[in-house]
Amino acid sequence: MQEPILIINFKNYAEIQGERCLALARQVEEVARELCLEDSIAIAPPTPALALISSCVDKITVIAQHVDDANEGSTTGYVTAEMLKSFNIRGSLVNHSEHRLDLNTIKGILNRLKRLNMLSIVCANTPDEVKRLALLNPDYIAIEPPELIGTGNAVSKSKPEVIVKAVEALNSSSSSSKIICGAGIVDASDVKAALRLGSKGILVASGVIKAKDWKAKVHELAEALIKVDSV
Repeated sequence: MQEPILIINFKNYAEIQGERCLALARQVEEVARELCLEDSIAIAPPTPALALISSCVDKITVIAQHVDDANEGSTTGYVTAEMLKSFNIRGSLVNHSEHRLDLNTIKGILNRLKRLNMLSIVCANTPDEVKRLALLNPDYIAIEPPELIGTGNAVSKSKPEVIVKAVEALNSSSSSSKIICGAGIVDASDVKAALRLGSKGILVASGVIKAKDWKAKVHELAEALIKVDSV
């Protein structure tokens, strides 16, 4: 993906159930086209919608909200990386604060994603966790203080030091991973503040999904990626 990036996690909110999930995906794609940010925006729809979304939306990156460390074949109920890739899903979130995993499981998942040349975005609660995850060398590490998720209090403003320390933790390692941030992001000023602190992108959920006008909100956040130096 081309940085800075914007990842929109649909989660399992009622607002995007059924056909509304595809409606939001299409609106995000429209914004990406309008701003020429097709390579910078990704969406993470709920698992039941992935195949539909990936077949209807082809200008932006579609990723999963979760993938299991499971083999192809007799693994009923698991989400395998190979199956995701067969439906043109390009990567996955891993270890979100709402779906935490142990370090060995994360390592196994990352090995599978890397082998298949798929995008990996591993979530971390603290800068110390960033340092541990950096050893696994995912594509991106998303720092998200769980106490701020869904609050509307952006980490870039409420706890800017968390982003700074996360960037420092990563820079002190030999990892090629990049830091992005999430938790409480709701407007363009939150995005700009995060990028100025060293984040290479934004992971957002309720700030978009709960907005009254999806397209307007996505446009606002996406435009901030290319206007970070503006007031």
